[in-house]
Amino acid sequence: MDQVGIAAEEAKSPWGTSKQVVTPCSLADVMSEELAKQLDEECSAFPTCPDVSEPLFMGQDADTSSDLMLAQMLQMEFDREFDTQLRREEKKFNGDSKVSISFENYRMVHPFDDSDSSEDEVDWQDTRHDPYQADKPVTTPRKGFVGKGKNITTKHDEVVCGRKNTARMEKFAPEVQVGDGIGMDLKLSNHVYNALKRHCYSEQRRSARVHEKKEHSTAEQAVDSKTRLLMYKMLNAGILENINGCISTGKESVVFHANGGSLEDKAVPEECVLKVFKTTLNEFKNRDKYIKDDYRFKDRFSKLNPRKVIRMWAEKEMHNLARMKNAGILCPEVVILRKHILVMSFIGQNHVPAPKLKDVKLGSQDMKGAYYQVLHMMQQLYQDCNLVHADLSEYNMLWHEGKVWVIDVSQSVEPTHPHGLEFLFRDCRNVSTFFQKAGVADTMNVHDLFNAVSGLQINADNEAEFIAQIETLERMNEDHVQRCGKKAIAIMSDGGPPLLDDDDDD
Repeated sequence: MDQVGIAAEEAKSPWGTSKQVVTPCSLADVMSEELAKQLDEECSAFPTCPDVSEPLFMGQDADTSSDLMLAQMLQMEFDREFDTQLRREEKKFNGDSKVSISFENYRMVHPFDDSDSSEDEVDWQDTRHDPYQADKPVTTPRKGFVGKGKNITTKHDEVVCGRKNTARMEKFAPEVQVGDGIGMDLKLSNHVYNALKRHCYSEQRRSARVHEKKEHSTAEQAVDSKTRLLMYKMLNAGILENINGCISTGKESVVFHANGGSLEDKAVPEECVLKVFKTTLNEFKNRDKYIKDDYRFKDRFSKLNPRKVIRMWAEKEMHNLARMKNAGILCPEVVILRKHILVMSFIGQNHVPAPKLKDVKLGSQDMKGAYYQVLHMMQQLYQDCNLVHADLSEYNMLWHEGKVWVIDVSQSVEPTHPHGLEFLFRDCRNVSTFFQKAGVADTMNVHDLFNAVSGLQINADNEAEFIAQIETLERMNEDHVQRCGKKAIAIMSDGGPPLLDDDDDD
């Protein structure tokens, strides 16, 4: 045993050359406090570890004389292998998912450990608070997100979406002035962006509809291409010498002044007017009640083709004017009808139209005479022409050469119309109200005027009862018309002028 002990003392230590002799000791000695203090003193006498801020490499020149250094190097190698395995597990777990799970909190990272430069290993040195660090270029994420862990930013981020929305506004709507949105870092929320986008698209569609509507319709002081073509054909045919310009616009038509030419079968007045009926749908959506229940045009009425309704409207005014002219009522004389353009004689002189009754300043005697002229005209219209004006007022009566002239009779209907008596009552109210305000003392009230024009003897204490009796008479009249059937008269039986149609119909 003594020889073995001596040999053990002379043997070299496995951790390096050492002159100290290790003597065996008992368990009680190891557990004693005095031995613990001795071991602590011996450990403090070991050489200190070099600065860890300098990287260490496992090479042939590495110092292996210190047990502590060897232990740290072994632990560092173990941590490196652990981090490598952890990255493999993280990559396998996330796969191709757009949102990844990070295992960063479980890594054993070392700032001086950069010996392993694998393709998926990153530098873990924290430089977020370095004031001298250069700004990294912002790149578009390939998978819809950037960053990892708590710092991950997806494509749904509020700030990112706001900047993208500002940039896209200038692309799809360059006419929308968003200002220097990119320069001042303007951020549009998804709600505001979608609202602006819908508004821009709706405005573009509305603008396209309005443009198309103007191209295919007759508006105020403007005509569409088809209407211009009809005017040019009238000029080329010699019916008109020239068209001077617009003299009046209304809710249903535009009136142009023209110089008359010649026709084969009749003379054309020196001064004429072209009444061009508007072809816009909104002008006629509330006026079909005047024509769809008129037995003369009921079978031909169609709401599906607005241009045909407009032509029918112009034809209706032509026939009503022909009836009135045959009865001796002062009204324009029809020259020719061409689709929705009605050529009539001009009421006025030297390109100056006659003033409306509401605009002319008359004395008491002239105003009284005008009242009796209107009363006689209403009686003639109802009894001789079998018509009700249906829109008679001071706006549709002209004062020319000391007499009252009637215009705008396209909506006129016969008394047998389901609402004919109601229209007559409305005309009587307009006429009575106007002349009462004008100071005509002999003006009849609306009830007496209605009975004087229609020849009916309706007695009522108030207006509501009077209108109720009118509606009763209309229902009785409608039942009588349905029992007797339609009146067999031809469209041209009232002596109207020729209806010239064009070859190129719509």
